[in-house]
Amino acid sequence: MIDPSKIRQTMKFFALMTTISSYFVGCTLVGIFGGRWMDNYFDTGSLFLVTGLLLGLSAAVTGIYFTIRRFLGGDSDE
Repeated sequence: MIDPSKIRQTMKFFALMTTISSYFVGCTLVGIFGGRWMDNYFDTGSLFLVTGLLLGLSAAVTGIYFTIRRFLGGDSDE
C-alpha cells in the first residue's frame, strides 16, 4: 500500500518546483517583452530590453526566495 504522507510530500515538492519555474519563466518573459515593446515605442536600441530582463530576473529571484522561505517555514510574519 502507498503511504499517503509520501504522496502528500511528493505533491508539495511538485507544487514548489512548478511555482519556482513559473516565477522564473513568467517574470523573465514579462521583462523581455515589456522591454522590447518599450524599445520599439521609444525607438531605442536594446536599452529597455536589457533593463527589462534584469528587472524580470530580479523579480523572479525575489519571488523564489520568499516562496522557498514560506515553504520551509522560515516566515514568521504570517
